Amino acid sequence: MSILSLCLIQFFNLKKGESVNLLEIKGVYKCYNEKQKPKVYAVHNISLNIKKGEILGLVGESGCGKSTLGKMLLKLEQPTRGRIIFNRHDITDYSFNQMRKIRNSMQMIFQGTANAFNPYFTVKQIISEPLNNYSSESAEEKEKKIVAMLEKVGLNHTYLTRYSQEMSGGQRQRVGIARALILNPEFVVCDEAVSSIDYALKRQILTLLIDLKRQFDLTYLFISHDISAVNKICDRVVVMYLGNIMEIISGINDKVQHPYTKALLAATLVPDPKKRSKNMVLLREGEELKIPEKGCVFQNRCLYTQEVCKTKQPALVPHNDEHYIACHFCCKNRI
Repeated sequence: MSILSLCLIQFFNLKKGESVNLLEIKGVYKCYNEKQKPKVYAVHNISLNIKKGEILGLVGESGCGKSTLGKMLLKLEQPTRGRIIFNRHDITDYSFNQMRKIRNSMQMIFQGTANAFNPYFTVKQIISEPLNNYSSESAEEKEKKIVAMLEKVGLNHTYLTRYSQEMSGGQRQRVGIARALILNPEFVVCDEAVSSIDYALKRQILTLLIDLKRQFDLTYLFISHDISAVNKICDRVVVMYLGNIMEIISGINDKVQHPYTKALLAATLVPDPKKRSKNMVLLREGEELKIPEKGCVFQNRCLYTQEVCKTKQPALVPHNDEHYIACHFCCKNRI
């Protein structure tokens, strides 16, 4: 088939409203103790597509592999096995120099802005760093870009000479967003972007991220343990537990099926005290958080564990449109 024919097919698919995958993750593993037995996987056999223009949420408890997966997508971590496809190019084995050619298209908003910035750098130096690495523009042009970006994130030129310790958590987070977007990337990993700020500022930052997505036509991977933030901003949500995907759903709501997702929702603190209820703890407490040698990874804490759960790992299968579940019984409506 000719290149022209392929381009025409892609054009007509876009005209029909079909989504295009910006990122494809195929059977990705990450193991940090390959030479030891038993091997422990921080990320285990994850296959996932991220559509161009969407905000994909990634939730789960601390240590479930969320940040590790996000870093692998940006090649800040090398996967042990599996393939990562970005813009139809397999970047899994890209060298440092090869990644430099596309690095400006993939950026990250880091968790914990207090530690993400050099304390001896001013705001101007912090945001200039990506431009110095990837742009040959003059110092005047770079400063104009930085001021324009600061204004887009709700700050102004007076912040150029400030140091990180002279700003609030919300202001530092805005600077972190400005630094991530200064190169006009296509894909941004937001790693706990609202974890270190209070509720009022959280709403502002979430609104800002949505506005910037529309302005710059961005695609986000939004990593968080905050269910309310994920519910506000994300188009789809991936639920992880001990390196495995438990469920993929369009928004966290009453349609969730997996017992682990239900347990996460039950543990969510509602901001309005009048709307709080005494939620039941929907998992076994006191059980050791370890990956079983075989079977479902959630078997030790699940209230519905049966013999098949201890011997056979459930596959991630479709429940209905855009809804996938890794459970032996959810799709049979037995929970």
